[in-house]
Amino acid sequence: MSGYKDVVGHRHLIEYMENAVRNGSISHAYILNGEKGSGKKLLAELFAMSLQCKNRGKHSEACGQCQSCRQEINKNQPDIIRVTHEKPTTIGVDDIRRQVNNDIDIKPYSSPYKIYIIDQAELLSVQAQNALLKTLEEPPEYAVIMLLTRNAEVLLPTIRSRCVMLRLRNVRDTLVKKFLMEQVEIPDYQADICVAFAQGNVGRAIQLARAEEFFEIKEEVVRLLVRIEKMDLSELLEAVKRTVEIKLSINDYLDFIAIWYRDILMYKATKSVDRIVFSDQLSQLKRCASKMSYEGIENILQALEVSKERLRAQVSYELTMELLLLSVKENQG
Repeated sequence: MSGYKDVVGHRHLIEYMENAVRNGSISHAYILNGEKGSGKKLLAELFAMSLQCKNRGKHSEACGQCQSCRQEINKNQPDIIRVTHEKPTTIGVDDIRRQVNNDIDIKPYSSPYKIYIIDQAELLSVQAQNALLKTLEEPPEYAVIMLLTRNAEVLLPTIRSRCVMLRLRNVRDTLVKKFLMEQVEIPDYQADICVAFAQGNVGRAIQLARAEEFFEIKEEVVRLLVRIEKMDLSELLEAVKRTVEIKLSINDYLDFIAIWYRDILMYKATKSVDRIVFSDQLSQLKRCASKMSYEGIENILQALEVSKERLRAQVSYELTMELLLLSVKENQG
């Protein structure tokens, strides 16, 4: 397990955690709120490890070497409990009673704290939340409960009011790109693509960087858009058929098209390449920018939004894609 120094972004939360550990001002309950892939679980585990570290002394970060740290790295620290649930869509009242309420009065085995990490806390049923509330109202001195959630608003107000809220913000694009190039070892033009799609979510950026299909979709879109002006109807219909093969990833496909035309719009308006995402296709982007009108670009971007709405409304997939590609073709010059 890495240390705080290896976490990308979230310095405000790390500083808070370090100060809390350094000053001994530990709350009995925390909510870590952030979207999937934002780093909630990593931060919670690093915080838990630092609280239990035997060699920490006056330091605020775990040593990574003591028995407790080694146990946590191997996910078998007896006083850091990860609450599990059998039902994929619900954390039930029995899960909370069995793993938290009936266990929390037993003192820590070998550590200063007994820490409960409840991932996907948005899945807690109302009954489970009410059961947990009883524990939050009068927790033992050594207890620390961490609720990890994508959406804290679905938790009861009485739960939220008894927890310290830690919100994970989007990480700056420059930090995400630097991480992808140095740690995932992808070239800058691929990193730009991943960053554009991840929107500050490091986990999502890493997932995309390692997904071959994602870059295959990107290449398919590029091949289509550099030729679409000269394609006849049969070729457009063939392109629609190819999208059926990646139907589950159609939103990525449409987003690639949107980013392509936003790049063209950016270059046309500013003549700057600093914020171009398709940086490996500059010559093609410049060519399109020189002959496309602002109105034509706007028409394509609007057509993309209409297409997404139609797909959400379950309008015929093939018809939706045919109309979209026809609109893209018609607005090239």
